[in-house]
Amino acid sequence: MNLIELFIASILNHNIALVYILGMCPLIAISTNVKNATGMGIAVVLVTGLTAVINWPVYEFLKTTGTEDLALLVFMITIATTVQFLEILIEKYLPAIYSSFGIYLPLITVNCIVLAVSLFFVNRDYSFAETAVYGFGSGFGWMIAIILLAAIREKMFIRSDLPKGLMGKGIAFILLGIIALAFIGFTGIANVTA
Repeated sequence: MNLIELFIASILNHNIALVYILGMCPLIAISTNVKNATGMGIAVVLVTGLTAVINWPVYEFLKTTGTEDLALLVFMITIATTVQFLEILIEKYLPAIYSSFGIYLPLITVNCIVLAVSLFFVNRDYSFAETAVYGFGSGFGWMIAIILLAAIREKMFIRSDLPKGLMGKGIAFILLGIIALAFIGFTGIANVTA
């Protein structure tokens, strides 16, 4: 499979947030402003890409020893460790972003997209290069989704009088549906499961 095609597909027509509907909790909660959304998006790109790159050789080792049944447990440990290191680095070097994340940065550990990427590379039998490209591409696709949602929500908050029932999370779900329809329009560009 062409790696560029895989990268583009993981961002557009196989966007992990907008097509597979994964990672909704932090997507809705952090998308209140573009600055926080960008920071969280970068963190998700790093964690998703790094854990996929780390988990691929671990899974290959587990396959050679016949213990691939332990892969899910090992993947979760890798994800938790990666997030912990990232949290320590952000707290030390970017304290403003760290405080704006609140509880959501540690929640990347249980963000289903991070685990889903590792499970997808196993199910799709990706090579190391394909896994790395898919991991970073999926994280980047999620980042685009959260930034788009945050930008639209910021503009709507400034310029519109929404009905009370649509304020906050209500309008976020409607906007995500509309954005998802736009991304599904890219279907046919590339097929990541081929």
